[in-house]
Amino acid sequence: MNTLKSSALLLTLALMFSQAHANSACDTPHNDFDGLYCLNKVYQAADQELNDNYKKLGSKLDGDGNRALKAGQLQWMHQRNDNCSRREDTGFYVNLKCATDITIQRSEFLQDRIRECASSGCQNSKLQ
Repeated sequence: MNTLKSSALLLTLALMFSQAHANSACDTPHNDFDGLYCLNKVYQAADQELNDNYKKLGSKLDGDGNRALKAGQLQWMHQRNDNCSRREDTGFYVNLKCATDITIQRSEFLQDRIRECASSGCQNSKLQ
């Protein structure tokens, strides 16, 4: 993982978010529920970008590549869930910062594969 790229993408998302909601409750959350709402908005933006990259990459791949991409995505989702959430008797807990960070990392991975497809050809072996 390239920490600089990840930080830049997170900063870009945060700046887009802060500009769009500068006068909202997200500028200065008053309580944990306001903070949760704001974190969720950033996560949703990262998740949408991930989904867009997944579709874009999938459109460039052959059948074997799409199968490898799907398998890798399912493996990544399992890893995200294991690292960023837990179930207890009292409820289900999600660490949105963890989920956002991992989602941004996966989105960057998919962007790298899109660039490879455009420059040197799609490399199915890198998709899982």
